[in-house]
Amino acid sequence: MRPSKRAADEMRAVSFERNVARYAEGSCLIKFGETHVLCTASLEDKPPMWLRGQGRGWVTAEYAMLPRATQTRTRREVTSGKQSGRTQEIQRLIGRSLRAVVDLQMLGERQITLDCDVLQADGGTRTASITGAWVALHDCLKWMRSRSIIRDMPLKDHVAAISCGIANGEAVIDLDYVEDSAAQTDANFVLTGKGNIVEVQATAEGAPFDEQQLQQMMALAKQGIGKLVDMQKQTVA
Repeated sequence: MRPSKRAADEMRAVSFERNVARYAEGSCLIKFGETHVLCTASLEDKPPMWLRGQGRGWVTAEYAMLPRATQTRTRREVTSGKQSGRTQEIQRLIGRSLRAVVDLQMLGERQITLDCDVLQADGGTRTASITGAWVALHDCLKWMRSRSIIRDMPLKDHVAAISCGIANGEAVIDLDYVEDSAAQTDANFVLTGKGNIVEVQATAEGAPFDEQQLQQMMALAKQGIGKLVDMQKQTVA
């Protein structure tokens, strides 16, 4: 029995709320159970310096956890003068995931930054960030098209993410913190709406996992991400 009493293939309650940030071109508050992430999309009318003059744009991301997103206060990274390796790794993952489904040529010489701020953490913050950031990005691009900044939507597909793991010898989906901290294997899957793989991160925390267990986690991830993509479609409809 999982600590949350959920079935192995049962995700936490998921919700999307759009237009929660007044000044952002796109925004979404996403909740995976007790994990809550605010995702905003901000448009800049110029690409990064290294991309200027090439006729295409860029999509990037920044990720942060608020000091009381967890049970004890975490010092803001800005006060220490540098980001942790974990923060850098997560925001690069978010950026890669969103760029995988955007036609950067159609975006033109512009940059969209996805800011993913964790208001409350209970496991799966990176996967929630990716899933919610897609909605914020969609609404930013829709805002641009409504103002004739772009002619067509550069989005090629949906993208969403979910965590899976091996807990007590069983493949399970969408681990919360209690389950994740004790799991033998921790994995994150990023897939497109068509089911294509953007990224898979899988690490044995205890005993190594075998190919069959990896396939079991992949099957759970495909099922869960299919549901998340359906929810994204309903949210932006």
